[in-house]
Amino acid sequence: MEKETFRKFGYRFIDWVADYMDELEKLPVLSQVKPGEIRSKLPQNPPIQAETMEKLFLDFKKIILPGITHWQHPSWFAYFPANNSPPSILAELLTAGLGAQCMIWQTSPAAAELEEVVLEWLRQMLGLPEGMEGVIQDTASTATLVALLTAREKATNFEANQKGLKKTLVVYASEETHSSIEKGVKIAGYGRENLCYIPTDDSFAMVPSKLEEAVKRDKKRGLKPACVVATLGTTSSTAIDPLAAIGKICRSQNIWLHVDAAFAGTAAILPEKKWMLEGAENMDSFVFNPHKWMLTNFDCSAYFVKDPGMLIRTFEIHPEYLKTGQDSQVKNFRDWGVQLGRRFRALKLWFVIRSYGVEGLQKIVREHIRLAQMFKEWVKKHEAFELMAPVELSLVCFRLNDGRNEEALEDLNRRLLESLNQTGKVFLTHTTLKGKYVLRMAIASRTTEEFYVQEAWKLITKKAAELLK
Repeated sequence: MEKETFRKFGYRFIDWVADYMDELEKLPVLSQVKPGEIRSKLPQNPPIQAETMEKLFLDFKKIILPGITHWQHPSWFAYFPANNSPPSILAELLTAGLGAQCMIWQTSPAAAELEEVVLEWLRQMLGLPEGMEGVIQDTASTATLVALLTAREKATNFEANQKGLKKTLVVYASEETHSSIEKGVKIAGYGRENLCYIPTDDSFAMVPSKLEEAVKRDKKRGLKPACVVATLGTTSSTAIDPLAAIGKICRSQNIWLHVDAAFAGTAAILPEKKWMLEGAENMDSFVFNPHKWMLTNFDCSAYFVKDPGMLIRTFEIHPEYLKTGQDSQVKNFRDWGVQLGRRFRALKLWFVIRSYGVEGLQKIVREHIRLAQMFKEWVKKHEAFELMAPVELSLVCFRLNDGRNEEALEDLNRRLLESLNQTGKVFLTHTTLKGKYVLRMAIASRTTEEFYVQEAWKLITKKAAELLK
């Protein structure tokens, strides 16, 4: 591609993205295409001759865009968000232009040192214990795997890396824990059978006394408790596990404590939500995702550890071709996780924090929490709906309930969800809590304002009324 062609389409693409963000609300939130529809419009064989950027851009708009579910839409209330923001998008453009592979300090000193500084900013913003050090992973799933591997090595005095697992190690998590914990347990060699799910209370948070009972029972059976995963903001209901009580058990039993705060961790930048981290001094590792609620393009997951030396010892490897004269003076983040190759993720986080400031980010998070409380009150006051979980942050779990049995209620709410999403005007998802099918209203997209929450509630009540006729 000639330089002038690159420049021409670079301007056009930026203009398109700016227009896309302005007009996003006019598009259906959930893609309306059918399975196989996009694939049917694509050629089965690669082009022999080069094609023009004009043709590529046209096909992007005509073929690809209809098959996109719009995560940045103001009526996105599904899952949790994967927010972006204009500063983050521009930083991603610079990152792509630089094309740096930031595996060690020498391959881009600025990338390594900016990552150190920005992770320290995050530590201060959340109020994590002094001395914890951070690294950017791609996702919380990877960070959890890293924690499980480090816990495995601590429990075996680093023998597992050398000889494989020779004893049974147990991992503990609440019955509401994220599915990535089970996946990590399998990959790390613990074995799925050695993941012990701890019961939860009426607010869907882990019961510490049940954890303590399970740990003592397993030790009597000759098993070795290796890791506890506490969750601050479960996926189903944003339940907050009692970190202080869990941490005391882990310290007394010498068990690695990993804290998964993937979505909810961002809320800790608010002084009024710092209570979530009471007992944080007992954490060994902690993860949250700026790519969820902190307006930073996916992927960007912040992972913090109390003892970086233990993390590095778990992952470091020193082939001759990666040795440099600066190794003793710098952090080589290739030794802080699974990947050797690393993207320059710190740049977009730096742009976001500087562009919004801590106060700007706090304002956005507070507004989402306010909107969730508003939606909660609407649910509570409506005779046909019921609240299904405490609303700690910006997620509301609710369902339609006209008194029919549980099986019929599940069918009713499933049909309600399908009818809502088929409109293209909103996108919600579901979960189950103690076996009950419920709808999730996740209010955390950067572009969501009160108007869109009001419109969503109007649509929900309208569709519910139609179903109940």
